This record gives sequence, structure tokens and C-alpha cells, in this order.
Amino acid sequence: MNDPSAKAPRLAWWLATGFGSGYLRPAPGTWGSLAGLVAWLLLVNGLSHQPWLLLSAPVVLTLVAVWAADQVVKETGQKDPSFIVIDEWAGLWFALTPLLFTVTLQPQPLMLWAARLVAPFLLFRLFDIWKPGVVDQAQRLPDGWGVVMDDVLAGLLAALIGWPLDRWLGAQALLHPDLWH
Repeated sequence: MNDPSAKAPRLAWWLATGFGSGYLRPAPGTWGSLAGLVAWLLLVNGLSHQPWLLLSAPVVLTLVAVWAADQVVKETGQKDPSFIVIDEWAGLWFALTPLLFTVTLQPQPLMLWAARLVAPFLLFRLFDIWKPGVVDQAQRLPDGWGVVMDDVLAGLLAALIGWPLDRWLGAQALLHPDLWH
């Protein structure tokens, strides 16, 4: 049984709740995912010349997420409370990672960038809510691992489908540039 006097560190709460985005209603997972998208965009902008750091960011975030979620789960005694959204951040960062591999030679219109971001976001949310197969099974892992790994697997699934979709969007932008302005 959980020790009711054991308190998770304040940092764990801030991280687990996505800096408070997990308290937004309705649909805290979607709000948390949107906050994770903004954080990813800021990270990509700040580390655009450090590709290895960008590629390792989802793994590092996953480990941080497991720690933070584990601390909060142990304090609250809840298996996977909806206000924990750092797992959405980790999963979404995996879903967005293929975008880092798309090299463009010309500036991209804003509408194309929006489509390239929305596709993995929606795929991630779909798989996070639907929880097909192994995504659902991952929730059975203990404590923080069970909170985070289903989202990571949903993100990886979104990445597998999202990468060819992203390449197709890029090809459409070259073939039909007038559609994106």
C-alpha cells in the first residue's frame, strides 16, 4: 500500500502534469499533447543544429516521464490519473521524430508545415485513445512504466504511419505548390 505521508517532489508534479497542462479541461490528454507539441517545436528551433540531441530527446523524455509519473502515481495511489500528461509528451515526440528526417531544399509554406504537424498529432491521439493491441497491453506494466509506455508505443505506431504520409505531403508540395499557399 502507498504511504500517504510520502510526497512526490514538486518537480515530479510539474513534469508529470506537463507544466500544468494536464489540469486543463475537457480532454486533458489532448491539451497535454498540444503543450508537448509546442515544447517540441521550441526544442527543434533551439537545437536545429544538434540532430543527435533532437533524436535522443524522446528517449530522454520517456525516462524522465517514467520517473515523474511513478512519483505522482505512488503519492496519489491512482494507476493512471488523467492529469498526468508527460506520457502524451513522450509519445507525441516519438510520433514527430520522422519529421526530422525530411530534408527540404526550398522554404515550405505555412500550410504545408501545419499539415506535416497535424498528421502525426492526430495519428498519435487516435492510437493513444484507441489503444490497439500492444499499446493497450503496455498499460499493465507497473507504476510509471504503465503510465508512459502505452503512449510511447502509440507514438511509435503514429511515426510508422506518419513518416510515409509526411513524405507524400512533401511530394505533393513539389508537384502542386499552388495548393499550399
